[in-house]
Amino acid sequence: MIEDCAFCRIVAKQIPSDIVYEDPDVVAFADANPVAPFHVLVVPKAHIPNLASVANDPLGGKLLAACAIVARDGGYTERGYRVVANTGRDAGQTVIHLHLHVIAGRQLAWPPG
Repeated sequence: MIEDCAFCRIVAKQIPSDIVYEDPDVVAFADANPVAPFHVLVVPKAHIPNLASVANDPLGGKLLAACAIVARDGGYTERGYRVVANTGRDAGQTVIHLHLHVIAGRQLAWPPG
């Protein structure tokens, strides 16, 4: 755990959050600043900086599976949802702890941002 990492502190239950899914490797919680009616962040429990750091690691598949579970449990499998991973400053990553956004509940535009 990195003490000044907000997501590490959420994983450690030091910061309250609306946890919607948890398994031994992953935690998913409602985004504090949602961009859609359904906006959940899926994070590894281990502090991993970004998606590039998880290449060739089975954790990547676990994170994607957790995204699908979260969307299913939220009732968005049929309507559709988007999974986004911002990696690095130019992509808009503001918290340096790997996280995937699961976004749904409204028509999403393409291309994004």
